[in-house]
Amino acid sequence: MKVIESLQVSQALNFEVLIETLKSGFTKPAQIPRRQVFELDHESDRHDAFALLPAWNDEVIGVKSFTYFPNNSAKGFDSLYSKVILFSRDNGVPLACVDGTSVTYWRTAAVSALASQLLSNPNSTRFVLFGSGNLATYLIQAHLSIRPFEQVTLVARNQDRALSIIASLKDKYPTVQFSVEPRASQNTIAEADVICCATGSPKPLFKGSWLQPGSHVDLLGNHHKTERECDSETIVNSQVFVDSRLNVLSEAGELLIPIAEGKINEKHVIAELSELCKIKHKWSPNSTTVFKSVGTALADLLTAQLVLNRLS
Repeated sequence: MKVIESLQVSQALNFEVLIETLKSGFTKPAQIPRRQVFELDHESDRHDAFALLPAWNDEVIGVKSFTYFPNNSAKGFDSLYSKVILFSRDNGVPLACVDGTSVTYWRTAAVSALASQLLSNPNSTRFVLFGSGNLATYLIQAHLSIRPFEQVTLVARNQDRALSIIASLKDKYPTVQFSVEPRASQNTIAEADVICCATGSPKPLFKGSWLQPGSHVDLLGNHHKTERECDSETIVNSQVFVDSRLNVLSEAGELLIPIAEGKINEKHVIAELSELCKIKHKWSPNSTTVFKSVGTALADLLTAQLVLNRLS
């Protein structure tokens, strides 16, 4: 069994190949049982958790396990630790143990960009990203690989971190105008073609009334039933797509809160990612689209499988 570390994952991947691999892989038969997320401290607000994400297709069986300790930075540790174990679908033989943290960053950004590729204006020029965490650099590069963005705005409370991210990308993307804002203004949201939210915020980051028709909103930071990165107005007035109905409708406040308010029901979700990859969605300048993701084991499986194949 191969042991594949973080550096090897990054050396094996690029977003152009990974996004196409995910698009193809989501159209093929696969089994994705409900992911299991266990809160380790039910009576505190720490949100420490342990999770198991199994999946299999006709080639490999995989399970990602991870720990999530959001307050770890104060202790000198990472907030997320993860491994993906792959087994042969033919005989069950263990094939590889792949660093799951790097796989998570790559596949999360790639799924976000894939959804935008399928749902947003092909001629999008303005991209807004909320959040300056570990995912930020991955997300910006993934989205720049599928759309001709001319302006990228990073909205983050940690201005030093945000400026550092922008500085690391300017040389690679000399034609892109980068900017940083401590909070999003109505004008920033109104002018955005694609808005990506990757934060730990428990409350909406902007007002749904600020969105322009034809814009696309990507929500990936929240995994809690009582929290959300967007308001009910955003969801009610948009065409909504998800990575997994089963997971999102079990975990995500972005949909569960407006459902509890009686403003929508589960049928408000038009399609999940596997269906979206098969249909021809036509972008409309009159409709806002929303993609909500909480993570799917199939994306982990396909990413780890691609890494193993490229390193073999």
